[in-house]
Amino acid sequence: MRIAIVVSEFNSEVTGRMLEAAQERASEIGLDVAKVCRVPGAYDIPYMVNVLFGGGRIDGIATLGAVIKGKTKHDEIISHVTASTLQSLSIKYDKPVSLGVTGPGMTERQAYARIRPVARHAIESLVSLHKEAVRVRS
Repeated sequence: MRIAIVVSEFNSEVTGRMLEAAQERASEIGLDVAKVCRVPGAYDIPYMVNVLFGGGRIDGIATLGAVIKGKTKHDEIISHVTASTLQSLSIKYDKPVSLGVTGPGMTERQAYARIRPVARHAIESLVSLHKEAVRVRS
């Protein structure tokens, strides 16, 4: 399976470690990580997913980001729009896109606690969805 990983640079102290954990898991299960793309923030992830799938050589994309609660509800808007758009792109291209974007309402402490489990799950979800789609289509 040939995958890409799209990671937000915002909250890079968290997302950089998420990327390392995701790459480690992909390597453990023998995935070909063809591209790693960095974008400014979680809101920007869907654009890069669209670009990558438009190239046609990627079987699935893991997304990574950390949307930490601030003093407003901006984190809620970013999280909901990002998740909804990623789901739409997955359906549009008929390829799996995993949601490894944590938040909304998350504290910095919670973000650090979720680094490894969320990043690893983002990779594992891609494999699971891809295998099930292949099985159903057979």
